[in-house]
Amino acid sequence: MSCIHEKSALELVRLIQSGKISPLEVMEETLCTIERINPLLNAFVSVRADEALDEARAMTESLATGQKQGVLAGIPIGVKDLEDVKGMVTSFGSVPFKSNWALDDSTQVARLRRAGAIVVGKTNTPEFGYAGFTKNLLYGVTRNPWDRELTPGGSSGGSAAAVAACMVTVATASDAGGSIRIPASYSGCFGLKPSFGRIPLGPAPFLQMHHLSTLGPITRNVEDAALYMDCVAGYHPADPASLPHPGISYLKTLRQTPERLKIAYSPNLGFVKVQKDVLDKAEKAVKCLEEMGHMVDLWEGSIPDVANAWAKLMDCELYGLLHRSLDAHRGEIGKALVHALDNIKRFTLPNLIDTQKARSTLNNVLWELFETVDLLVTPSTPTVPFSAKGPPPADIEGQAIPLLGAVAFTYPFNLSGHPAASLPAGFTSKGLPVGIQLIGSHHREDLILQMAYAYENARPWLNRRPQLQLSI
Repeated sequence: MSCIHEKSALELVRLIQSGKISPLEVMEETLCTIERINPLLNAFVSVRADEALDEARAMTESLATGQKQGVLAGIPIGVKDLEDVKGMVTSFGSVPFKSNWALDDSTQVARLRRAGAIVVGKTNTPEFGYAGFTKNLLYGVTRNPWDRELTPGGSSGGSAAAVAACMVTVATASDAGGSIRIPASYSGCFGLKPSFGRIPLGPAPFLQMHHLSTLGPITRNVEDAALYMDCVAGYHPADPASLPHPGISYLKTLRQTPERLKIAYSPNLGFVKVQKDVLDKAEKAVKCLEEMGHMVDLWEGSIPDVANAWAKLMDCELYGLLHRSLDAHRGEIGKALVHALDNIKRFTLPNLIDTQKARSTLNNVLWELFETVDLLVTPSTPTVPFSAKGPPPADIEGQAIPLLGAVAFTYPFNLSGHPAASLPAGFTSKGLPVGIQLIGSHHREDLILQMAYAYENARPWLNRRPQLQLSI
């Protein structure tokens, strides 16, 4: 029997509901695990140990008296430090916000807590999520459990490292250009980026202008992600762009995968340079999809490289959040972020029109593709994890790549709004995780989860875990 901290959220839920373990026992082991492992990884930047123990103790007593609890009763969770937890600092990984105490929970956190989850702490992120690796001036570098010299990715790197290292079973994440899927791939986890609006954002003082960012889970398996989605999906007035509840239980529909899906596989989307061992693992994963009975065809089409359009809209969003703080705290904010925010001030209305044209072109290509297929499959990232301190690679096997070349499989689907997930595809000869990305048509998170669950059962990935657990 595995230790408590190695079990999935759904396993823990069932054990708690049956009375075989208590929320207090789960929380005590969780905190012990964090105390042992976190100094090696710097995944958690703050822990509310006393409060979490008090909540777990109260929940244990409540369950003992027969009171009904939510479906996540007693499950410890990490929350990415871009999101509010009442009574904790939301620093955004930024020195000027190191004392930014949250007065209320975000909508997502409130829904998770209402379902019975207990927030154990905040996970590290690059400053305002502005990087594909996790390092900031306030809390420093987060490291990958598979190799501590390497990054777990970003911007949800703290969440991915915490989940991969079995400190928690599930953590919140967000994704404006790959920030769920990149760390899920680099850390050997499952990460789901839902359609824009599926999980409400906010409350926030500034509503998104360009609809790039979504919230979602990083977990060790697909069932836990489906359970998470059941707790958080659905409209909330704090986010007028949020979608109505889908009217299904993602968890209950996991086993309803259609028998013969039409799947398009693109190894490069027509423009991405990819590391050879990453491509090898992706192709083996695609072969498994064929062996499962699905019709997989190589997609010889391409999408436009929308890197410039995505980057400009992303910088506009950040400028909207930070323009009043920029001059007052310029010396305390990372240089790359300051440079981007200074440059975007020159962004004009004609520039905005050009970015929206690029977005429209991308949408039309994907619209036509999803008229003929159910899912698109790509590698999740062009490379394996790089140095924990960065920077991202400037070349792949000797061939130069553009600035965003290391994340080129993910940002297009933020610009288009399609749901996408990264799931483990295997390990390189050096023992580093590789992910494949499943992309669905708009609002079809259910199909992505169903396919990912079927794939997970065909190629189980939980029998291999970071040796970090054994070295402590």
